[in-house]
Amino acid sequence: MSNPSESALNYPLGEQLPAIGEAIELASGVRWLRMGLPFALDHINLWLLRDEDANGRQGWAIVDCGIANDATRAAWEQVFATALDGLPVLRVIVTHMHPDHIGLADWLCQRHVCRLWVSATDWNAARLASQSTTSFGGESAARFFASHGLTDPGALAAVRDRRDYYASMVPSVPTAYRRLMDGQSLRIGPHEWQAIVGYGHAPEHIALYSRSLGVLISGDMVLPRISTNVSVIDLEPEADPLPLYLQSIRRFLALPADTLVLPSHGKPFKGLHARIAQLEAHHDDRLADALAACRERPMSAADLLPVLFRRPLDWHQTTFAMGESLAHLHALQSRGELHAQRGADGIWRFGAPSTAAVTRT
Repeated sequence: MSNPSESALNYPLGEQLPAIGEAIELASGVRWLRMGLPFALDHINLWLLRDEDANGRQGWAIVDCGIANDATRAAWEQVFATALDGLPVLRVIVTHMHPDHIGLADWLCQRHVCRLWVSATDWNAARLASQSTTSFGGESAARFFASHGLTDPGALAAVRDRRDYYASMVPSVPTAYRRLMDGQSLRIGPHEWQAIVGYGHAPEHIALYSRSLGVLISGDMVLPRISTNVSVIDLEPEADPLPLYLQSIRRFLALPADTLVLPSHGKPFKGLHARIAQLEAHHDDRLADALAACRERPMSAADLLPVLFRRPLDWHQTTFAMGESLAHLHALQSRGELHAQRGADGIWRFGAPSTAAVTRT
């Protein structure tokens, strides 16, 4: 989603961006890195926080890692050589288990002999996915998308072929970790950071807030200009993630409105409360569009794609869009505004409620 109210947000650095392998100082002991991604969303923001271990040794905490590929490793090598002031990496913190965030965590931890800090749920999910040959792709995912109306042979073949999709970007996950939990206070260098859990995008996403710095590392929970992907996937086919996501971002309203938000994609910005209002309005509009379309005729998640996404989608984007379409349909189903029925062709379609029994997908 392009931000329809760009003027409501303030970008303190304007158009300034860190070059790959370089760092920009944002606040005392807080540095911004940017690494490339081989997708339409072509970058991820990573963060360096000045740190100190229990023995008083000075160094850095890394927040998020980038995917495991040669280009990202090379960018990190440049960071180690030029952006750390000659100090060591003391720990690696990961907001959640998606590949662009945890992909190089094991490489970083082994290289610097330090510990990974992450939520227990996302550590376990990442470990399972990195060891699986069918995670986030493969035959199960293809059958799931087909049951929700995706019939394009090329798209389904691409999903089937993506058997090692996650493991190709996250080949390994540290075998030991430190657990992050909601409300936990972390002393990172001279500052306290509060862990804030979020749901709907990842199993147990952890954002970090420093009151003394006025900084929120939001991960993927709050992004400028685009909306966070909130999806239903084959691993949890009855999930209802959209209400969880909306409840989660409302928790950030307790933070000051002038908080500097450090998102995983896009530029650091101020205007947190305004952005949350925009995201809520965006999903309200999409829910209304989905409801109106399904009341005209029962629709599958695939049928709904041109209603919710008014731009061309490549097959990679289509798989994320399918999950998000289904998330909106499940939210409406949970409200009792739609019900699902499986047709003779094996496809689930959602229509206006009737006296017939409601069947959960």
